[in-house]
Amino acid sequence: MRCVAIKGVREFEVTEMDEPVSQDGSVVIDVKKTGICGSDIHYWVAGEPVGLVMGHEYCGVVTNPGSREDLKVGDRVTALPISPCGECEACKKGNPQYCPNTWTYATGLSLTNPGGLAPKMSIRPDMVIKVPANVTDEEVAMVEPTAVGLHAIHLADIKVGAKVLVVGGGIIGLVSAMFARMEGASYVALSETNAARGEKAVKLGVADEWFDAKDPEFMNKIVTKTGGGFDFVIECCGNAPAVSSALMAVKPGGRVILVGVSMEPVTIPTMLAVMREIDVQGAIAYTKEEFQTCIDLMENEQIDVLKFVDDIVGLDQVQASYERLTSGNDDAVKILVDPNR
Repeated sequence: MRCVAIKGVREFEVTEMDEPVSQDGSVVIDVKKTGICGSDIHYWVAGEPVGLVMGHEYCGVVTNPGSREDLKVGDRVTALPISPCGECEACKKGNPQYCPNTWTYATGLSLTNPGGLAPKMSIRPDMVIKVPANVTDEEVAMVEPTAVGLHAIHLADIKVGAKVLVVGGGIIGLVSAMFARMEGASYVALSETNAARGEKAVKLGVADEWFDAKDPEFMNKIVTKTGGGFDFVIECCGNAPAVSSALMAVKPGGRVILVGVSMEPVTIPTMLAVMREIDVQGAIAYTKEEFQTCIDLMENEQIDVLKFVDDIVGLDQVQASYERLTSGNDDAVKILVDPNR
């Protein structure tokens, strides 16, 4: 079957792979939609591992339920892409995202478990979740990134009336801003180097205002606007300038949540964190409960994630879609792939 795999630095190839079969009880699905994630972009930019078939945000239809007796052919499902051991302290405490094995064989992030940039997938059975009939395929493909944002906001523990800055207007930044508002933030701002994305965050109603991170007066403007800094900053870029700006933008005693991931070491002004007693908290993935919560919120129409979807493309348009998402001047934040096109 056709698939899209990493060929080299910033380069994909449309190639062929064997159709998956059920092994060790795995569930086989026909993929309906899969999302392009920021972490996928990191792999594409690095150009490795060569041959990786990505796609860990997806919706599909069961063709072989494997060992899952509660599933049947035709059921619509999604899954947590992680591969926790289930036996370590982190797993037993309900935090599989900490498990040392979690990312080793993650679906769409490892060579051993190809992802949704192909028409069919084989998925670890205990990670598969059946989805409600009234949640569309496109919404289901948005569950995973939405859960990342929810986890970040849970870690922030935002108080009613708080002032929140989100650094970065990609999909994680936008859903984080959405949840910050739902938690009762009185003012949600977004900083971006891409004006199109900044304007989009305001237009979609997830941010009250956006600030140009390239503006030499950027820091003066936000400190003046907030009367001394934000209560909470959700950093969703991961590079050194973004993390540094987060530390400078938060008020003394405030909290910074680091959601963005950098593949390289970053240099940041730790003196600010020390002298102002800033609480800096890392955030990785989500709990299984948070993943399910996002499905429930969609089922009950309490959140609208379809407004973040900019385009749906076929396998032949994946390369162009990654280029669009990294152009720095396009307002696109989420592109879904239909591998059957």
